[in-house]
Amino acid sequence: MNNRVLIVEDSKVYRSYLESQFSKIDLQVVLCESFQQAKEIIDKDVNFLCAVLDYCLPDAQHGEVIDYALTKKLKVVVLTANFDEQTRDSVLEKGVIDYILKENMASVSYLLPLISRLNNNKHHKALIVDDSNVVRQHLATLLEHQYITTLQSENGQQAIELLQQHRDITLIIADHNMPVKDGITMTREIRRQYDRSQLAILGISSSESHNITARFIKAGANDFLHKPFNQEELFCRINNMLEMRDISDELYKMANQDALTGLWNRRYLFQHASTSKDNCNVAMLDIDYFKKINDHYGHEGGDQALVTLSHIISIYFSEDLVARFGGEEFCIINYGDYEQFVQRLERLRTRVEKTPIDYLNKQINLTISIGATRAIRNLDTMIRHADDRLYLAKENGRNQVIYNDDCLV
Repeated sequence: MNNRVLIVEDSKVYRSYLESQFSKIDLQVVLCESFQQAKEIIDKDVNFLCAVLDYCLPDAQHGEVIDYALTKKLKVVVLTANFDEQTRDSVLEKGVIDYILKENMASVSYLLPLISRLNNNKHHKALIVDDSNVVRQHLATLLEHQYITTLQSENGQQAIELLQQHRDITLIIADHNMPVKDGITMTREIRRQYDRSQLAILGISSSESHNITARFIKAGANDFLHKPFNQEELFCRINNMLEMRDISDELYKMANQDALTGLWNRRYLFQHASTSKDNCNVAMLDIDYFKKINDHYGHEGGDQALVTLSHIISIYFSEDLVARFGGEEFCIINYGDYEQFVQRLERLRTRVEKTPIDYLNKQINLTISIGATRAIRNLDTMIRHADDRLYLAKENGRNQVIYNDDCLV
């Protein structure tokens, strides 16, 4: 999806300010100052994330640019200095994403997160649960208009089954009164597997019961809306929930991923590796003479070597648990045939040896040493045994795989 944003604004000062702010979130901006310029650009290319449009332009003072952009299927955010209730309702009914009051330069503080949210929505999938097909279709249209992929279900039981099939669902919007299984019961069951930071749930209901909100939230919903609700309120709630989920994801990555290589870190490895499974294999590997690489090419050269090696390991062991164990040392945990695992380790070693790394018009040549072990059912012990064999590989000349105490590959 394109990361370009079209901005149509007649104020040069505001236009320049928006351009500088959007550059901070890695979005490319296409600027124009009139309806005529906007038409010329849109007629040539509609491949934009969205269009940020001034409601009143010198050559289109009644929102004509909005109508034109919408006919071209663009996502539209409206900028305006004056906005009465009638104009607000009229603009929202057209199907725009949102509107921003140009009260001062600080108003952009709402615009930037809104556009970032649109960009991030492409990574989200929502499940709409309601026994009314009309409601489901209406919500799906609203969500898809903001780049959120949707699935639909007509009752709570069907929703739980769909959730098992689509583990990438990040948002559920669920009515309460449904056949087979109601929304509150469904929410309670889902929370046995997914916490609030993993999966956002928005409860909705037309019930006049005074305690429906509390019941939904106590069952595990992140938020609740009474029917009928307007588009603005719906997306304020949804955006807040998805923003919190994205922040939670980012914190999880910071805690569990190695910042340099993107691999899992030692903490994640010990939390998620299971040695209770049959055919558990462990390999420890590190870069030979890594200190010399750092001394000769500098730490940035050493970092490039680590990143390249991480990429190669990830290719050869894409289905396995790969972690940066510390420094130049890596750990691979595999569940499968040990001989095949050792053969893949040997292919990895050969590939690294034959893959020079380009760095500052020079080539860094790497070799790695690897120690492997299997089936002890205690991760600490397996890592220690693999590390002992890694030490033997170093002692016996480096650039080799040792997979038992008396055999070299």
